[in-house]
Amino acid sequence: MESHSPTRVVLLSCGSFNPITNMHLRMFELARDHLEDTGQYRVVKGIISPVSDGYHKKGLIEACHRLEMARLATENSDWITVDSWESLQPEWVETAKVIRHLHEELVTEQGTDYVDTVKSAKKRRVEENSFESSSYHRKRGDPQLMLLCGADVLESFEVPNLWKPEDITEIVGRFGLVCVTRSGSDPLKLVHKSDMLWKYRKNIHLVNEWVTNEISATHVRQALRRCRSVRYLLPDSVLHYIQQHELYSSESEQKNAKVVLAPLQRHMDASTS
Repeated sequence: MESHSPTRVVLLSCGSFNPITNMHLRMFELARDHLEDTGQYRVVKGIISPVSDGYHKKGLIEACHRLEMARLATENSDWITVDSWESLQPEWVETAKVIRHLHEELVTEQGTDYVDTVKSAKKRRVEENSFESSSYHRKRGDPQLMLLCGADVLESFEVPNLWKPEDITEIVGRFGLVCVTRSGSDPLKLVHKSDMLWKYRKNIHLVNEWVTNEISATHVRQALRRCRSVRYLLPDSVLHYIQQHELYSSESEQKNAKVVLAPLQRHMDASTS
């Protein structure tokens, strides 16, 4: 009987990383352990993609700082890297588009290994233009890109106008989702509640964090504003960078306070046009 090697997986985490914390990094380790424990996957890379300034989230400091902190946080990792493409865009880019972009980059990196790269590229374009999870198949050797997130992202799928339904379908149905649970969340209930998530439930990997870790970037910023210690909540190199550049103050927390979050604004504009 022919044995199949595990599917190579690249984990992608998109978010504000404002600032990046030890929990953000811990999620990658938890997800890798969970996936590899199934015997079906081998995680070969992790990617952190900070959102651009165009997201307009309250308290979001400049992308150049968030990008550098992410780089500092991952400098000792032999498999987690930082990608700057999303953060450098002048406007907010939908997560589905970020995943597509990075997936194309991964496939391009693999291109020289294919016997017929032109044929495979045409096939990918056809698959992208007519997405149906049941008809989408990766070419042998292509890594599978999965979105890594916390339970809050899964919960946000239910927020009106925050996500386009077709984007959720593409992310979950085509690529796959790895969700790390947190205390008080019930992601399985959310999956059961949604017909769309239930349809693609086999592409959703729920990871239990038994060692409770509730580090929140929001609470870190609050502590910094109050001159409280945040050591051991984030890498020392990130803390030194924050102190050096005097980031996170009462003033910075009010940034974008009167601006509508980019996805909400975009979807409102679309509905009125």
